[in-house]
Amino acid sequence: MIYDFHTHTFLSDGINSPIELIRLASVSGYRAIAITDHASYSNIDWLIEAAVKDCRLAEKYWDIIAIPGVELTNIPADSIDDMAKHAKEKGAMLVVVHGESPVEKVEPGTNLKAASSKFVDLLAHPGFLTKQEAEIAVENDVYIELTKRNGHSLTNGIVAKTGSSAGVKFLISSDAHSHMDLYSGKMQEKVALAAGLDKKQVDNIINVNNRDFLKKIGK
Repeated sequence: MIYDFHTHTFLSDGINSPIELIRLASVSGYRAIAITDHASYSNIDWLIEAAVKDCRLAEKYWDIIAIPGVELTNIPADSIDDMAKHAKEKGAMLVVVHGESPVEKVEPGTNLKAASSKFVDLLAHPGFLTKQEAEIAVENDVYIELTKRNGHSLTNGIVAKTGSSAGVKFLISSDAHSHMDLYSGKMQEKVALAAGLDKKQVDNIINVNNRDFLKKIGK
């Protein structure tokens, strides 16, 4: 069963509607999928409202856990905590923060502010993750993403090494922007192994972290 906590739809820069992406994930062997479109104060309210509606619809009729969320993207680092709190108040079950990927000019300090927020659940593609950022993420129960997304995945090895030494909890997400980006087969395991994690660590992500994360966000 596949758990994927970071995807995008046509509510931001993806291709599919939320319900379509959830349906295609369901028939592809997914147990859980989160809809986490790019957000800031300009769109966060209606984006969450729309995602909630399709996630509820999917869970009513199909055997899949559908999670409404957001990815706070390219926002001022100092605004992360307040915006993440706002997202939760508006009904987002999951708040992802777009980390300091090496292929995007995210504001320096974003990783640290995300790791320090009690309202952030997942720090996505954090790039050159530092020991301090990893340790603070552990303290605040912020999970760290490994991804197969082009560009963002370039630093998976650094993230895995630094995160492992600090004891972070990893998730393996797709950052899908269409149904063609969704995981299938054993690709999640391959992404984590290619990042340098061993089989025991990968099994722990699949069998423990995914379920613990669902409990963390109230599913």
